[in-house]
Amino acid sequence: MTTFRPTLSAFQAFVLSLAIIAPTLAMAFNVPLAAQAAGQAAPLAFLVGGAAMALIGLSFVAFSRRIASAGSAAAYVSAVLGDRLGFLAGWGLLLAYLAFLASATALVGGFLSVALAHLGLDHPRLWLVLAFLGGLGVIGLGGREIRLATTVLLVIEALAVLAIVALAVVILAQVPLDTAPLRPDPERGLSGLGYGMVFAVLSLAGFEGAATVAEETRDPHRAIPVAILGSLAVATLLYGLVSYAQVLGYGLDRTAELARDPAPLDTLAIRYVSRGYGIFLDVAAGISSLACALGTAAAAARVLYALGSRGIGTTFARLDPAHGVPARALRFVGGLTLAVLVGFGAWTSPRAFSEAFATVATLALILVYMGVGLAQAVFAARTKAWGWCVIGLSGSLMLAWPLFNSLYPLPGWPGPLWPLVVLAWMAMGVALLRFHPALARKSLRRP
Repeated sequence: MTTFRPTLSAFQAFVLSLAIIAPTLAMAFNVPLAAQAAGQAAPLAFLVGGAAMALIGLSFVAFSRRIASAGSAAAYVSAVLGDRLGFLAGWGLLLAYLAFLASATALVGGFLSVALAHLGLDHPRLWLVLAFLGGLGVIGLGGREIRLATTVLLVIEALAVLAIVALAVVILAQVPLDTAPLRPDPERGLSGLGYGMVFAVLSLAGFEGAATVAEETRDPHRAIPVAILGSLAVATLLYGLVSYAQVLGYGLDRTAELARDPAPLDTLAIRYVSRGYGIFLDVAAGISSLACALGTAAAAARVLYALGSRGIGTTFARLDPAHGVPARALRFVGGLTLAVLVGFGAWTSPRAFSEAFATVATLALILVYMGVGLAQAVFAARTKAWGWCVIGLSGSLMLAWPLFNSLYPLPGWPGPLWPLVVLAWMAMGVALLRFHPALARKSLRRP
């Protein structure tokens, strides 16, 4: 029987988590979404969201010190709350990764098509062709040994992040600094800040990706906690700095323009540096989207592998003997992404497509994160570790705030559809447990 090969270092696991978080992609795409909700307080939303995610991250750390499993959150919840809830956590995590994969793949085409438009090559469906090619690349690279993928991710993301940080420094050197972005927007209030946190969670989602390769990591009980906390800390600091620079770069009285801009880094680069630098950042964001898609596909395939071992599809619970990766599961999630692109991409823009799938992913992931936090609180209470109990409960409660504000006040159309998609998916998971009882008797836990 082929098993996972423990070849990854702590640094390589950190790279995988950072690639799924995709700071370049988030800084290029998610800041306008946060500005739509929180106004000029978008940087504050990122910082508060980062604090909430840090609490959840500590719950993941506590579990990863005891459990090493490709099932990640599903294994953690199973260990404390039982295999039924553990299966539902894995089922929700699978939806989150599938939706993130579709979102990131679409943005490969979106950003690269913007760069090509600057060079005179423009067509309304060019983004779809580029996204499809990116999806094929994910399937090809993802089926190789995981160390190759993490090396590619590191190089891509490091170059892109450096370029964006350099732009932020240039902007902040040319504009008057102000503390207004670090206070709630007077027009949006705390509810706007709470809704903005949804996009902070979206931007930091994926920090737990390292946990899905725990069985492929050397000394996972030490390496995975380092990877989780390291990726969260780096990404939160980057988002705070770059979102602050974007808000001030547009101007406090022009936040609405930032909220509408599909490529804000492109606009700011042209305004403060040069047109050529803007094109370079568009290309960097597109390639970073590919890195995010590659990392997310790896995580989705491993969650599907873990669920396959419980009986939802035994073909997914097989590893490629040559590379030691769940190649069949990866080809499935990659093929599904391409089918979704072809089926829905022709009817919308890359921004609308990506925003829709990213919102679905974030709502699903908030539920999973809350489940892990509650599981940690229960486990800590059983062992009378009251400090860890408070951490688990606090993280879950803090995430309840953006979850509530994503539902009320009711967002504009088609926003109300996305919670229903998540609800339908979770209902499907409950139905699987009802009609396939064996799923509740096979544990996702690993020693």
